[in-house]
Amino acid sequence: MTFFHLSDLHLGLKLINHDLLDDQKYILDKIINYIEIEKPDAVIVAGDIYDKAIPPAEAVELFDKFISDIVLTSPDTEIMLISGNHDSAPRVNIFRNILKHQHIHMIGLPPMMPDEHIEKVTLQDDFGPVNFYLLPFVKPSMIKSIVGTDKNGNNLSYDESVHKLLERESIDTDARNVLVSHQFYLPKGEDADSISRMDSEICTVGNIDQVSSDALSPFDYAALGHIHKPMKVGNEVYRYCGTPIATSVSEAGQEKGIIKVTLADKGNVATEVLPLIPKRQVRVIKGTLSEVLAAGCEDYVTVVLTDKIDLDVLDMQDRLRAAFPNLLEIRRETLRKADYKTHLGTERLLNPFELCTAFLKDLDDEEQAVLLDIINTVKETT
Repeated sequence: MTFFHLSDLHLGLKLINHDLLDDQKYILDKIINYIEIEKPDAVIVAGDIYDKAIPPAEAVELFDKFISDIVLTSPDTEIMLISGNHDSAPRVNIFRNILKHQHIHMIGLPPMMPDEHIEKVTLQDDFGPVNFYLLPFVKPSMIKSIVGTDKNGNNLSYDESVHKLLERESIDTDARNVLVSHQFYLPKGEDADSISRMDSEICTVGNIDQVSSDALSPFDYAALGHIHKPMKVGNEVYRYCGTPIATSVSEAGQEKGIIKVTLADKGNVATEVLPLIPKRQVRVIKGTLSEVLAAGCEDYVTVVLTDKIDLDVLDMQDRLRAAFPNLLEIRRETLRKADYKTHLGTERLLNPFELCTAFLKDLDDEEQAVLLDIINTVKETT
């Protein structure tokens, strides 16, 4: 059995006020080309279908075309999608029970009541059943009726909540099992701060959303979404595929692709990355004004000027925009005077939690926990 692992489409995204809809349409067409050639048994999108909970109409139309093209190109392919933290879970969940009879499984909401379970889709091949567990993005508050609270009635951590939610499923470990999930999984014993995160990701203060990857141990493959760069989670078969195109300047130069997963008999899993080449790359070009102008192109470009002399600002901007029609931003790299006590690159900006605690002062542990929850909630909804 083969399936494609995709995630974080972020349809409707703007890159520094540049509409990426044309670029996203281009890359979705490339994905359709791969589906036409490979005819996978399933296509998985592991969350963040849209960039906003209420996406623009053009993004919805593009998603509709993508799903329609999959069905037309490969009618026997099963389509499985979950909501991510950028999506509106109830909107993704609409018509869930109707669509599954059309081999389209759009799962927006996780189980939230004790009699509910993680959506399971079972496909068959020559080696028997393959069980796909479709778990949308969850916050502890969403599933506390199932996993409970601590002794003080507070929500459990993300780590405890996801572990308990998975442990209550009757997973047949003799069969082949695949988890589709949109969370921040971390190799056990690894520091969350050591994981390079992209500017386009929503990162919680204190990394409170981290989940230890030992929760993935019952699964033969974990198709993960949420992290925007391709990444393995301590194992070849627990993987983030990353975004199909760069969604921030911090992703400049990353190689993007679809993960093609092949399941043979139990314990025999092979992966291959099918490259996705965008219509326009995201690039950072650094040098003097004359050097930069010589590298003019149609790509999305952040320019970093290293000139040590003052430049005519208006003339500089006009010339750069003529050389780079899709210019994202212009930065200047300047020398600092030797007697400055604080040098560029040594300053550390306080995060919102640190700023608030410094202003409010003398918060106890409970008040800090409330403040942390408020800040993270605001970050997820903006």
